[in-house]
Amino acid sequence: MTEPAKPTATYRLQLTPRFGFGEAKALVGYLTELGVSHLYLSPILQAVPSSEHGYDVTDHTRVRAEFGGVEGLRSLAAAGLPLVVDIVPNHMTVPVPESGNARLWDVLAHGSRAGSARWFDIDWQGGGGKVAMPVLGDETDLEAEVVADGDVLRYYDHLFPVRPGSGGRLADQHYRLVPWRRPPGYRRFFDVSSLIGLRVEDPEVFEATHEVILSLVAEGVISGLRVDHPDGLADPRGYLARLRELAPVWTVAEKILIDDERLPDDWACDGTTGYDALNMVTRLFVDPAGAEPLVELFVRHTAFPRDYETVRYEAKKQVLAQFFTGEVERLTREHPELREAMVELLAAMPVYRAYAVPGERPPAETVRLLREAGARAARHADPAAVERAVELVLSGPAETVTRFQQTCGPVMAKGVEDTALYRWYPLACLNEVGGEPDRFGVPAEEFHAYCAGMAPYTMTTLSTHDTKRSEDVRARLAVLSELHQEWAEAVAGWSERVSFDPKLDYFAWQNLMAAWPISVERFSDYLYKAAREAKTSISWISPDAAYEKGVRDFAARAIDVCGPSVAAFTERVDRYARVNSLGQKLVQLMMPGIPDVYQGSETTDFSLVDPDNRRPVDFAYRRSLPAAPDTGSWDAAKFLVTTSALRLRKRLDVAAPYVPISTGESGPGRDHAIAFARGDRAVAVATRLPAGLSRRGGWGGATLTLPPGRWRDLLTGARHTGRIPFAHLLGRYPVALLEKE
Repeated sequence: MTEPAKPTATYRLQLTPRFGFGEAKALVGYLTELGVSHLYLSPILQAVPSSEHGYDVTDHTRVRAEFGGVEGLRSLAAAGLPLVVDIVPNHMTVPVPESGNARLWDVLAHGSRAGSARWFDIDWQGGGGKVAMPVLGDETDLEAEVVADGDVLRYYDHLFPVRPGSGGRLADQHYRLVPWRRPPGYRRFFDVSSLIGLRVEDPEVFEATHEVILSLVAEGVISGLRVDHPDGLADPRGYLARLRELAPVWTVAEKILIDDERLPDDWACDGTTGYDALNMVTRLFVDPAGAEPLVELFVRHTAFPRDYETVRYEAKKQVLAQFFTGEVERLTREHPELREAMVELLAAMPVYRAYAVPGERPPAETVRLLREAGARAARHADPAAVERAVELVLSGPAETVTRFQQTCGPVMAKGVEDTALYRWYPLACLNEVGGEPDRFGVPAEEFHAYCAGMAPYTMTTLSTHDTKRSEDVRARLAVLSELHQEWAEAVAGWSERVSFDPKLDYFAWQNLMAAWPISVERFSDYLYKAAREAKTSISWISPDAAYEKGVRDFAARAIDVCGPSVAAFTERVDRYARVNSLGQKLVQLMMPGIPDVYQGSETTDFSLVDPDNRRPVDFAYRRSLPAAPDTGSWDAAKFLVTTSALRLRKRLDVAAPYVPISTGESGPGRDHAIAFARGDRAVAVATRLPAGLSRRGGWGGATLTLPPGRWRDLLTGARHTGRIPFAHLLGRYPVALLEKE
């Protein structure tokens, strides 16, 4: 097949049972005018009917009925925007009732001899030939509560097949029902037992799970792919190579990269889904001078350690003990004497995957990474045992090499993303997926160097369905790095009036301010989730009704008692947050890569972690903005920046060189501006650290020298050439987007 044109920009829509292909089709005209080239959809295959996200796939043979089925998808594709689709190769759901997944039902009915047994990554050996299903309550009376009903067994809403000739006796089935806190008899998605791992490394499983997607690619209905969680796969490199061979379309992988980690060159995809770019852009608007005072303030309010690495290590050890005992047992079954060493090695790993491939000589970077992790692990376990564990991961049996990497990612995700980042938060805008909360800011030179090394077709983003906070929430929080003294005084005042749990309160004040205005329901739901993720007082497996009521009471009192003061502080912050918001948007849309706009973020959006960030978007309001007069509002300005940049990207070569532009050797230009060209056609200029700029009295006489030629600012219509004062260039908006005439 002929490869479809690659995107110049995408727009992500979250499909739900109430917002399907028909509703998306109605937006095609608006999105085309906005300037995107492709529409990027959340998963489209049949999932649990009520699912709000679609990652809980039940049937790979059908396009989701709740969205309008395959004909609805074809109609959407014909409406004018090529489609990029999110696919989920790593797992399926274990629905309730379990009969909702026909492939799983086959395994439960027929065991390891089932035609579908090869589909799932099941630990038949550890389960004694049976698959453990963790569904039972803590006090379950099996005799009374598991009821035979013809050819099925019922346990409340759960349903299981009866093995012929077993008489319905539980002991004679191909499965074991175990308490819900116990690990399942299969690889799962992170610690989510309701998502069962697939074996797409098996050609038959790959073909069956991708048949519909590949046929839609061949038909021209699908023009691009986003691969969910490749780190969960046994062989992501092999998977992506096979996918590229059968679907030669633009493809990005949801690979979380840490610090200076880069996507392997031998992965057959165009890049990542953009968390690496997101974190670099966020840091660009954070003042490193705020690090010490904000860490000190955080420690004073929470009594958490100053050292993030300590918190990170303790969090990973906790989740290993609480959630991943089954995975560790499977990993070390042949070497039980190395269990402690392997646990410490997993806790010491700084990234989601080591890229070791069974039977191949490991790359030098993989060797370095694992040896450094081993050195850290040896502080807590027998050094000789750790050394043996490292060698097994680098060049041991295929089972060990693969299992370690499939365990490493979940431990990082649950230990860091969903635990440590909820415990250590001096400046919460840095606590993003793949982020490092102790790394405050990057200089312009480092950002330029990062952009110079970017793949031209990788995705960039500022907000996603998985971000902990939306881009505009982070824009507000970044201001605190410049107003730390004022922030400390504000928090002290609020804490005197309303308090609950020192481990949660300071987290709450940051997010209340940054998401303001917010309802009590949204705020309390968010804090309730945050407290459970932090696992310091409650967790998902250790609820506490009294504490949970305390969380909700605190949320209500914080808004009722301190709301006016929070609103006043937020209004002050917004003078600068607006600058950050427009600056990071322009930088993301104009830096190398394919920019994605998450639904609704063409205007301000102050959403928190899912499901808050999947709330319905007011598209009628956004559609009204192009016809509205320039009111000077934040929304209008952000919409103007977004549409201007997206439309310009259509006129640019995607691979146009990234060329840094000097903003001065000293003075306000150097400290408070970022500027770069894309080839010889476009220039982007953005203000950084605006509170500091205001304190020093503005731009003064600082100037910027534009590349040769005559340039038109697409935001204001003004024309510029040569050397121009920042005060003139950025007089109306804190950003400038110039196109060569």
